[in-house]
Amino acid sequence: MGEWVWPAYVGILGGIGLFAVLTVPIVVIQYRRYGRFTWRRFLGAAAAGIYATALVAYTLLPLPDPAAMFCSPGGSTAQLVPFNFLADIRRETTGMGTVAAASSRVVLQVAFNVVLFIPWGIFVRRYLDRGIMAATLTGLLASVAIETTQFTGLWGIYDCAYRVADIDDVMTNTLGALLGAIVAPAVLWFMPRQRELQAARSVARPVTVARRWVGMIVDFALLGFIGSVLAIAARLIARLFWNADTLPSWVEATLSYGVPALVVFYLPALFGAGGSLGQRAVWLAPSWARPSLLLRLWRASVVGGLYLALQVLAQGTGAKMTGLATMLGGLLLAANFLMVLFGKERRGLSGVLSGARMVDSRSSRAGTSREGITTGKA
Repeated sequence: MGEWVWPAYVGILGGIGLFAVLTVPIVVIQYRRYGRFTWRRFLGAAAAGIYATALVAYTLLPLPDPAAMFCSPGGSTAQLVPFNFLADIRRETTGMGTVAAASSRVVLQVAFNVVLFIPWGIFVRRYLDRGIMAATLTGLLASVAIETTQFTGLWGIYDCAYRVADIDDVMTNTLGALLGAIVAPAVLWFMPRQRELQAARSVARPVTVARRWVGMIVDFALLGFIGSVLAIAARLIARLFWNADTLPSWVEATLSYGVPALVVFYLPALFGAGGSLGQRAVWLAPSWARPSLLLRLWRASVVGGLYLALQVLAQGTGAKMTGLATMLGGLLLAANFLMVLFGKERRGLSGVLSGARMVDSRSSRAGTSREGITTGKA
């Protein structure tokens, strides 16, 4: 039983870790596809991540030590006889009583292969909103992919297969996907349907504290991601072509902070209502009684631009100034978050200093309207 239980732990821990990394993208996808955030589908995505990780752990792990593997020239690495498991069951359970036979390893192995893919059918049918045929066929394809990965020794990484690929596993996995698809409406009856959410995608919604905070988090997640990718790529290029281990400080600062600020705050300020990428992701837009390019650029500078300027200062100065710049940057972000919570009309610091209100970008009068503002906190 231990070999069946430990992949569950790997799946839970790995799935939680994977979901933590993908949380921001998942939230953004929800807002863009459905026009709003829904907790039930968010938790459904978490469950799907845990299941996918557990599936990989059970079917492909643990990976053996290549040095300890023995590849027999004439050894069989595939079982291609359909329903061979029936002969195995007859052989292994001969002379057993009904209870003993039902709880035998060979029977439990077949049952587990069916159960393993029932969640697949459930998720595809009810979470992804596909039909029974699609759920069953994708389960079949996934099982074939797993068995092929085993048969090819992780696609050539190993000299031979480290597990026996079995056509019976494909058949029982596919049966599990079919059963999951059949019971999916009863199991996930509470899950909002994609088509229903998408039908209301263009409806303007209240500007809440949570939505404002999500926009801010997306902005700063993008800043960190873009800056890290550019800096790492530049270091690799410098090492490959110039054999340099470090970059000039001005290049590092430009790639880590300047370019991300340009992409996330300043370029978006030149187009449309001028909202940042994070605000656009959650359907928010700044609004002025008399909008202008100067106001949009000023609003992009007073929090986002100033914060990144402080980060540059923290990187290129002595320890004392570094600590001061880091502290000021943290206070700036804290003030911005708290002003949304306690401030009038859910304005952040940039809205207060630039005179902008935040409205739903789908509102027919988003440019100057006060619609979509609520006193709610979530």
